[in-house]
Amino acid sequence: MATFNRNNSAVKRIMQEARELANDPSTDYSAAPLEDDIFEWHCTLRGPPGTEFEGGLYHFRILLPAEYPFRPPSIMMLTPSGRFELNTKICISFTNYHEELWQPAWGVRTAIVGLQGFFPLKGQAAVGVGSLEYPVVERKRLAALSRDWVCPHCARSNLECLPDPTDADSSDTATTAPTSAPSPSTTATEPAAAATDVSPIPPMQTEPALPAVLPPPASMIITTTDAETPKQAEAVSASAPIRQSPSSSDAIGPSRPVEYHVGIVAGGNSRSPRPPILLDTAICCLLVLVLALVCRRVL
Repeated sequence: MATFNRNNSAVKRIMQEARELANDPSTDYSAAPLEDDIFEWHCTLRGPPGTEFEGGLYHFRILLPAEYPFRPPSIMMLTPSGRFELNTKICISFTNYHEELWQPAWGVRTAIVGLQGFFPLKGQAAVGVGSLEYPVVERKRLAALSRDWVCPHCARSNLECLPDPTDADSSDTATTAPTSAPSPSTTATEPAAAATDVSPIPPMQTEPALPAVLPPPASMIITTTDAETPKQAEAVSASAPIRQSPSSSDAIGPSRPVEYHVGIVAGGNSRSPRPPILLDTAICCLLVLVLALVCRRVL
């Protein structure tokens, strides 16, 4: 392989994509850069299934610019297909014809998968530079011949570059799927085992209810300090609770009736306190001074 500046960003990106494609191959395509020029890739693509290209293998070139991945690649078809012209740069949305649509996050794998999606397009969607409109019968004939087509540069046929997937690969994918599902016997015994592990929940212990406070009888003992407040005494006797008798079903035990003695201080006819003596003395002194000044003015 020719020597390239490995510090170049384009070279780093191309080498990274080459390693990714080698480590993660696909049964629908194969791609690798040339040994003497890593900016030119040769790819072999399988025709999309369900179309007139099914069963065909198509070889094409991918030319990467020096500014890659900031500029898109160019694609040229080498195998006759009846869909694209030979040795002509194809006009597709991710090629050099539409640089404004290219994104640096895309790569060689994106271009290969996108090219496979453009094969079955028809009508106005298939019109563009490098496009062909061959009859379906001719495209099927070319698809059958494309398997033995040999690339002059690679010196290998398309079938050698991209062999057909074997039955062993499909059987492996079919047998690995059921192993992940649980067996019916396992799922049937799991609920039974879970049911046997459940222990009964002990009943909750409730505390005995406290006795309800009943309204006391109207009889009460009132202590008053003034005989002139009978109305206040009557109001207290009608509203204030005095006795408390719990029910016979109480778990706490029997209790004696409780009597409350309420003392009411009646202040209806209470005398207001007298003003302090110092205040009276000061007022008298001021009056005497005022009288003395008045007398001096008059005399």
